[in-house]
Order: sequence, then C-alpha cells, then structure tokens
Amino acid sequence: MKAVTRLREQRRPGVLVTVLSVRGHAPREAGAKMVVAADQVWGTVGGGNLESVAIDRSRELLATGGTEPEVIEFALSDKAPYQHGVQCCGGEVKLLLEPLPVVPSVAIFGVGHVGLELARILARHDVELHLVDSRPEQLEPERLSVLDDAVAGVHVHHVPVLPELVISELPPGTHALVMTHDHAEDAALCDATLRDGRMATIGLIGSSAKWARFRRKLADDGHPDEAIARITTPIGVPELSGKEPATIAVSVAAWLLQLFSAERNTAPAHREAKA
Repeated sequence: MKAVTRLREQRRPGVLVTVLSVRGHAPREAGAKMVVAADQVWGTVGGGNLESVAIDRSRELLATGGTEPEVIEFALSDKAPYQHGVQCCGGEVKLLLEPLPVVPSVAIFGVGHVGLELARILARHDVELHLVDSRPEQLEPERLSVLDDAVAGVHVHHVPVLPELVISELPPGTHALVMTHDHAEDAALCDATLRDGRMATIGLIGSSAKWARFRRKLADDGHPDEAIARITTPIGVPELSGKEPATIAVSVAAWLLQLFSAERNTAPAHREAKA
C-alpha cells in the first residue's frame, strides 16, 4: 500500500498484482500482492516464471495504457510452457492485474460559492483536487469540513498574496479552473497559466464582456491567438443553464467529467493476456 501511495503522489502509473486464488502447492498464498511500475517492483507473488510473466504483462499494460483489470492463470508443473524457467510446485495460480492509472488533477482557483460547490462534487471522484484562494477565511477547516469524506486527494493551498505562484507547483496536465472573486486575480491567473504551458485545460468563469476584456489584455501582454484560444469560457455543458452556484458547479463538473472520459478513451487499446 505504501508503494501504491508513492506512485500516486509521484503521478506515475503502476499495476497492482494480487494472487487471486491457489489450488495445490504454490510459492505464495492467496492475497499476496506486488506492485509493478515501469522501472521498479515492490513485493512479490512468488518469484520465478510466475512473477516474471506477471511483471512483463504489467509493463505491457503500462506501455499500452491499459486500464481494464485482467486475470492470468498459471499451471505450476514441469509440463507447462515457461518463458522464464521451470516452476513445478504442482499447483495452479490465478493472478489479478489491476492497472493503477494516474488520476486527473484539477485546480480550483477561487473557493467561493461556486468553487466550494464544485469541490464538493469533484471530491466524490478519484482525482487530485487542489483548492487555491487568496482569502484565508475561504479555506478555514470548518468551511472545508464538507470535504472530510472525500474520495479525492484534497490539497489546500494558502496563498494570501499571489495565487498564481501555485501554478508552478501543480502537476503537469492539471485542469485549471479560474473562478476567483477578483477579476484582476482572474486575469493574472489566465496570464500565468498560459505562460506556464503545462496545464491540460484552462477554464474561466464569467461573461462574454469579461472575456472580451481579458482577450485584449492577454494579446497586449504578448500571448498569440493560438495560446489565448486554449482558455475555455464559458465553462460547463451548454445544455445546463442557470445562475445558482450549485447549478453552475454541476455544469462545470459534467464538463470536466467529459474531458476525463475523453482522456481515458485516447489511451491505446491493450492486447489480451497470454499466459
């Protein structure tokens, strides 16, 4: 479990290998686990051919972006075909391979009425959720206690002066949502995210008039049109309209979930296991 936590913190994919069942004699009992990364292995499911094939298959899944769990079976006898030497304990083993993908990262700049409602929704999903606000009272533990049962990894960033400094600390590929209480802060964040260049998407909340002013300012600050076009505004699904904070939050969350789904679907299909 420490290895799984470490991979998640480092935003590296891996595969969790579990001995699913054992019949007869085998080197490890059901429930034994191993974690495989592209360049590292933690734990063991029994060594020998069994483990080597599991590592090879896990790394195939990592290389091809496989996301679906799969089961591979081994007959541990001297008559079975082997890729990495004979292993004749006499039993049969099933291994479960579960990919551990890098989960999406989302940064909410501005945890006001809409930001907090959005955080409450996203916290129910397996994401890394970064909350940023220049107003200390918005990030008080009592106010964020609604996220205490979060599935997401929640990271709170206290930045009372320049919230745009957080951008360099965010993981590459983060989805940045700009929705602060201050249009000047929003403008600075749009400029900083474009200059950083590592965000997967940049979403800005606001009216068409606000965006027209921002677009002119970003152009005046030297950003080319193709860079400015990376900012999506308004954000949310167009079919869901309304100005209530909870409605806006649901719309933005649905838009994000569509993006997450598209990202998963662009991963190459993996080959069926052969063991």
